[in-house]
Amino acid sequence: MPAAQGPVGEEREGNKVATLRDIPVGSSCTVKSLTGTGAVKRRIMDMGLTKGAKVTVVKVAPLGDPLELNVRGYELSIRKDEAEKVEVEPA
Repeated sequence: MPAAQGPVGEEREGNKVATLRDIPVGSSCTVKSLTGTGAVKRRIMDMGLTKGAKVTVVKVAPLGDPLELNVRGYELSIRKDEAEKVEVEPA
């Protein structure tokens, strides 16, 4: 049985898990769940990235970090390591 959680692209219960980091610029997705814990998870939720939120990836910095997102009508920057903790599905 696959691991419950792991690096980007790892399978969970037979399905490939997509994270916010995997979404290309210009694409939208919906937040499915958060895998972070404690203060990290709270910080992500405080930024508006909660289950069911629609997110559009606006741009990515030249070295890939941070990502600029549109969430709930405002612009938000998030680091790659935080983006990996946000599981998403296509919008």
